[in-house]
Amino acid sequence: MQIGRHAGASMPFLGPSAGPLKRSSQHFRSHAFSQHLRSRSVARSLHSQPPNPMPLGWPSPSRHLGQGGGTALAAQVSSNDFKTGMTIEFDGSPYRVMEFLHVKPGKGAAFVRSKLKNYLTGNTTERTWRAGETVEIAQIEKKDTQFTYTDGTDFVFMDMSSYEEIRVQKDPTWAKYLTEGASVSLVLWNGTVISVDPPATVELQIVETDPGVKGNTAQGGSKPATLETGAVISVPLFVQSGERINVDTQSGTYVGRASS
Repeated sequence: MQIGRHAGASMPFLGPSAGPLKRSSQHFRSHAFSQHLRSRSVARSLHSQPPNPMPLGWPSPSRHLGQGGGTALAAQVSSNDFKTGMTIEFDGSPYRVMEFLHVKPGKGAAFVRSKLKNYLTGNTTERTWRAGETVEIAQIEKKDTQFTYTDGTDFVFMDMSSYEEIRVQKDPTWAKYLTEGASVSLVLWNGTVISVDPPATVELQIVETDPGVKGNTAQGGSKPATLETGAVISVPLFVQSGERINVDTQSGTYVGRASS
């Protein structure tokens, strides 16, 4: 049968023969299958991509090798957000932020001065950070304990959950605030005790200080006083030996008389 064309038609007119129709169907099926494969490939590619980055303004966590060869994210903090007592980690050691000061000079970039204590060596160092510079927060844990007694230069603590005794070498930084029976937290880094955190405020007795002079007031200056733990702090002139006072363990300063 002669295959002709319709006037003005852009596609061939197909007669009764099914040959051309079958070839066209095969072509469409092949094209659809190729599209399906490409769609699956794109889906696998999208699935394998890492998750979206953290929102703007969030610190960018670094990665450390974790147990079993995996990686663990380490939280970071900006130098703009330093706080006294915060524990940070750099150069492979944990440090406690003792003091910090934000400086914004008339010319040049702002920066942060800090005084840090190395938990491992006990040494104190000063370091300057760019404003907004990030540093890792030390991955530490705290264990609730009770100070029970001393054995030579060892301070012995009882784990309040397991009742296990834990010995820690004496460090005057925190030892001067502890009396037997005090509740404290042991600070652990990589499973090792690196420090002891006494309560923010402790109540201690004054064992020696110069006698107060009649007429002294809270505004009349200060004098040194020796506490029952051996620590020496400045107290108001009106405070007497034998009195119990509250002491700020972060700054080592007198807070006030203890309530009777």
